[in-house]
Amino acid sequence: MNLLYYLLLLHLLYTSTAEDPLGDYCNQDTTISGSSQISANIDRLLAELVPKAAQNGFIATSYGKDQNRVYGLAQCRGDVSSKDCSSCIQDAAKQIRQRCPNQADARIWYDYCFLRYNTENFIGEVDTSVGIFYYNVDNVTDPESFKKELGNLMDKIKSQAVVSTNEGLGKGETKISPFVTLYALVQCTRDLPPLSCAQCLAVAVGNFQTICDSRKGCRVLYSSCYVRYELYPFFFPLDSNTTMANIHTSIVKVQP
Repeated sequence: MNLLYYLLLLHLLYTSTAEDPLGDYCNQDTTISGSSQISANIDRLLAELVPKAAQNGFIATSYGKDQNRVYGLAQCRGDVSSKDCSSCIQDAAKQIRQRCPNQADARIWYDYCFLRYNTENFIGEVDTSVGIFYYNVDNVTDPESFKKELGNLMDKIKSQAVVSTNEGLGKGETKISPFVTLYALVQCTRDLPPLSCAQCLAVAVGNFQTICDSRKGCRVLYSSCYVRYELYPFFFPLDSNTTMANIHTSIVKVQP
């Protein structure tokens, strides 16, 4: 992929909270008026996305007619509770309108959920045009052994994600030493067929060799899939004492 631009979002040291979005994208090429029919349709779409996404963790739908039609998708991480899902989607719907008030193409990522809308129909299509990357600033002590274990674990959970009954989710863990466990999770948006899910995950995991090479932790978030690994448990059930530190994040737009 060819890098088009690279924008530093946050400070080098970053501590995440459940309430803060991991990132957002407001497509400046899709400017609309706040009084337009499209803007009104976005509000109506969000009013539909929020309760329906909370019911089963996912919704992809549209609102409006002809050139004013708006397509939307909301999805929660597959391991979170319905309560946390509902809270996250509500926050996402509120924040996306505040952060992208005049854009018809907008996306927002949280740790627990993702939400997007556009006047172009993106549903069912793989989208890796915009990516957010988090990585631990510390490196592992044995890179070659670590990469082998990470590769094996990723292959295992990617194969889980493309099974239709798993709804795009795969997660697992593996011991890499008597005292160290590697945890990993992948997820595709549930509008993707298995082949498209596999394609998105392959692109996302491919960043481990470049942006996240030998890092102790990494997250890659696209509009169609999400991959993450850490040396601490981050998916449910979580250790209540688990914290994140030494995280660097950036957002890039790439040529798919």
